[in-house]
Amino acid sequence: MWYIRLVADQHIEGARPLGGKRVTVVFFRTQAGGEPVRQWPKSLPLDEDRKRIGADIKTVEFGWPLGMNRIARVLFYVDGKQRMVLLHGFIKKTQKTPDEDLELARRNKRNYQQGDR
Repeated sequence: MWYIRLVADQHIEGARPLGGKRVTVVFFRTQAGGEPVRQWPKSLPLDEDRKRIGADIKTVEFGWPLGMNRIARVLFYVDGKQRMVLLHGFIKKTQKTPDEDLELARRNKRNYQQGDR
C-alpha cells in the first residue's frame, strides 16, 4: 500500500471535503521550521520523479482512500481536521519498509501532534 496504516487511518463522522478535496495536505514542520517532506522531492535527480510524487499526493487529496504501487513512498496520516499530514518521504529499495523510516514517521507524527496544529 502507498500509505502505512500504522501512521494513517482516522475517519471523522460527518467530515466534508473542502473545495472538492477529500483531504487537505499539511506538511510536517520541524521545530526549526523545516519541511523535510516538501524538500525531499526537490533533492531527487529526475524531474519526472518529482512530478510523479506531486501528482500522487494530489491524487490522494482528491481521491482518498486508495492504494498505489510506486517506488517512492510518502508516509502520512489524516488528522482530526481531515488533513493529510505528510510525515516522511523516501525511495523504497526493499519489499519491507525499513524500520528507520517507520520510526521517523512515528516520531514526526508525535511531534506534530504535540504542536497541536
